[in-house]
Amino acid sequence: MTDHGYAHPETLVETDWVAANLNRLNTRFVEVDVDTAAYDKGHILGAVGWNWQTDTQDQVRRDIPSPEDCQSLMERSGISNDTTIILYGDNNNWFAAYAFWLLKYYGHEYGRLMNGGRKKWLAEGRETTTQNPQPASGQYEITGTPNNELRALRNLVEESIGRTDRALVDVRSPAEFSGELLAPEGLPQEGAQRGGHIPGAANIGWGQAVAENGTFKSRAELEDIYGSQGISADKQVIAYCRIGERSSHTWYVLGIYWDIPTRVTTMALGPNGAAPSACLLRSLSK
Repeated sequence: MTDHGYAHPETLVETDWVAANLNRLNTRFVEVDVDTAAYDKGHILGAVGWNWQTDTQDQVRRDIPSPEDCQSLMERSGISNDTTIILYGDNNNWFAAYAFWLLKYYGHEYGRLMNGGRKKWLAEGRETTTQNPQPASGQYEITGTPNNELRALRNLVEESIGRTDRALVDVRSPAEFSGELLAPEGLPQEGAQRGGHIPGAANIGWGQAVAENGTFKSRAELEDIYGSQGISADKQVIAYCRIGERSSHTWYVLGIYWDIPTRVTTMALGPNGAAPSACLLRSLSK
């Protein structure tokens, strides 16, 4: 594991470590991709695939899955409460970071991300397989209440506008921030209801936190990126995007690496997120 000056380097593993620990006892590798067909084209040996649309979202409401649905997902993935889960995925770990956030929200203690995700694993020419594992069912039980300190609902977001002890971070692209686009370029589904951004939010794109090979930048680099935009450890940060995957990536960077208290607004500007009555700003410059 690489330190890089991070506050919690134990939450990250490198591709070398993964390659050397594919048969590690009580460990489950999980791939979660934006491209839901990517897993079937080839994945790490023994890794199970989670579909972000059906496995990590509620199928009735625009919300995160219920505790019962999460328990079912874990058990059919061969995961028990004491299993170490190594997450990775495409797009520099977009939905892998979201799945990591979901694990922490429901109290799973043993979660890690693979630095560089699917991109780095493939770029290094490492072995993949198209065979899907059939793990024995795990035994999983979510006890206690979710960690609501990791989540920001609408009322908290509205209360945070204009407060100097809080910071809103819009992690989307500049074109989405300005209102020119309602979704990431090339991904028109799940567009926001309205264009624009929350008043007072800083636009710090999630991608600024990763290097060309998909790995996370050093803590010094991250402090320069976010510190220059007024993000510091004495503020509570609320990160948002459309549906929570990119803001989870920023939550991981700030909360895990830098120890800045950060919350995620899941489904913030998605189809049922930016309600017509919500106050959004749209840039007049084109």
